[in-house]
Amino acid sequence: MSNKKKKKLTPMQQEYQDFAKVMEPNRPVFKNCVKAFFVGGLICTFGQLLQWLFITYFGFTEKTAGDPTSATLIIISVLLTGLGIYDHIGQWAGAGTAIPVTGFANSMASAAIEHRTEGYVLGVGGNMFKIAGSVIVYGVFSAFVVAIIKITLQWLGG
Repeated sequence: MSNKKKKKLTPMQQEYQDFAKVMEPNRPVFKNCVKAFFVGGLICTFGQLLQWLFITYFGFTEKTAGDPTSATLIIISVLLTGLGIYDHIGQWAGAGTAIPVTGFANSMASAAIEHRTEGYVLGVGGNMFKIAGSVIVYGVFSAFVVAIIKITLQWLGG
């Protein structure tokens, strides 16, 4: 807490803030970063292995192998979420499981599982897209901004 904010607190509130700071556990930031890097790297390496398998054994090209690779990663992520395994991996690895494809599939499946008792339409469908909606909106907006920049650069002769 900054000193300006701390000065606005009453003495009792300041005392509580100091107590809370002492009681807060230290976070092993470096260790968490290493775990996240390791697990994120393993997920990406597994995705590359899948892509290589699709190219080598199923006749896909480098351009066309991305779609079945993403679909396979999504299916595996949803299955692991449904079985409760992805949550354990996420607890251990932290941000390493937030790889866009698998992390997004996990968040959608988790919301669907959590709200299934409310029904398929209002429970699963309605709550599943609360999480996905913001991701889709920011993704579409980002794509729009990048497209405007690209068109502007092309128009300027770049």
